[in-house]
Amino acid sequence: MVTYSDQTPKQFAGVLPEATDVLIIGGGVIGISTAYHLAKKGVKVVVCEKGRVAGEQSSRNWGWIRQQGRDHAELPITMESNRIWQQLVTETNEDLGFTQQGVYYLAESEKDLASYEAFMKLAKEHGLDTQILTEKQVLEQIQGRPGRWRGGMVTPSDARAEPWQAVPAIARIAERFGVTIVEDCAVRTLDFEGGQLTGAVTEQGRIKAGRVLLAGGAWSALFADNMGVKMPQLAVRATVAATAPVENVFNGNAADSNFAFRRRMDGGYSLALSDLHNHFIGPSSFKHLFKWLPSYKVSFKGVSLGLKGPKGHPDSWGHKRSWTGNDVTPFENVRVMNPQPAPSAKTTMLARLADRFPQLAGTRLVEIWAGMIDAMPDFIPIMDEAPNHKGLFIATGFSGHGFGIGPAAGRIMSDLMEGNPAGHDMTRFRFNRFHDGSKIELGPFL
Repeated sequence: MVTYSDQTPKQFAGVLPEATDVLIIGGGVIGISTAYHLAKKGVKVVVCEKGRVAGEQSSRNWGWIRQQGRDHAELPITMESNRIWQQLVTETNEDLGFTQQGVYYLAESEKDLASYEAFMKLAKEHGLDTQILTEKQVLEQIQGRPGRWRGGMVTPSDARAEPWQAVPAIARIAERFGVTIVEDCAVRTLDFEGGQLTGAVTEQGRIKAGRVLLAGGAWSALFADNMGVKMPQLAVRATVAATAPVENVFNGNAADSNFAFRRRMDGGYSLALSDLHNHFIGPSSFKHLFKWLPSYKVSFKGVSLGLKGPKGHPDSWGHKRSWTGNDVTPFENVRVMNPQPAPSAKTTMLARLADRFPQLAGTRLVEIWAGMIDAMPDFIPIMDEAPNHKGLFIATGFSGHGFGIGPAAGRIMSDLMEGNPAGHDMTRFRFNRFHDGSKIELGPFL
């Protein structure tokens, strides 16, 4: 794992031009993937990244490329993304850490098994290779403690990649297709004339553009709010760790009710706690409280609330909430958000690892890090054009799913921005679902 900071040397030294066809705000997996697909169509693209490409959540996630357990509307998109990831492996001519070892969900109760059976129906509808596993089959494939899991579910075509390698590699392909990527270049605000987008103001000056994609991850809502575009997006902190190289007890990627683990290229395991996330209360927490109440009641049992968050986090009380193109913005003040890991995470991770794999008791962690996940009240992203702001497109709120779905989300956004069909039913991802009185339909949190 490479933990980025504002001191990390730049990898992309593009120079801001006077004009472009499309400007993309954010150099994470969504923004970079969109730029890649647009450039392949011959569109002139500039990506402005306030800090470093993949510097925040796009390099800090689990690395899963998962179709299993997805929302019904996301599943066909994630299946497309799986295919694109395989194509990227050949196009980059670089090591992305891509491998198809399957994703396993491990059941600790009859309720878990029942939920897997429910997903099997959706998987069969789409021809996905998901399988239900007995307790014996789980133990044959994962050398854990006997009796720990009562069964499981696996999708063998699911995969993983190393995020801190993969996203910069895709950015390098995009550059080869003509994309200009400018790091240390925050976009401050957008220019409109008669309701039509004409360009943007960055810290390095103005740039003309007829279309802009806001793909700023956890920072998207703060940027949009300054323009009067209201999104009920919040952020939660998630902690991940890497072990030293250890005995290979399992080659794939797996999670049970509160623990996730996957094999790494370096011979260790990445570990995560699916029931330990932290939301730091800020102005948006109160502003969007009622839209978030359904998810708080159902899916936030493992989310703790705190008043004192990491310095400068996206919904910090200290951020200014209104500015012009002449002002220094929060995006310039926080180039790369590098939050401290949850204090209890290390001890809990090692205890759960030893419980599930007694033979790995005493394993050492070599690195532990955290990132801020951008989340929507239904755990489903927005992929749409902003109402009343013609030319502004938004792709954000991927709720921890962004890395795996990123390449297909980028393909979709590239077509939407070109006025082409998305190739999928995008009703579930529309911006106005939070404003038109629609009932919030929760997607899967994991």
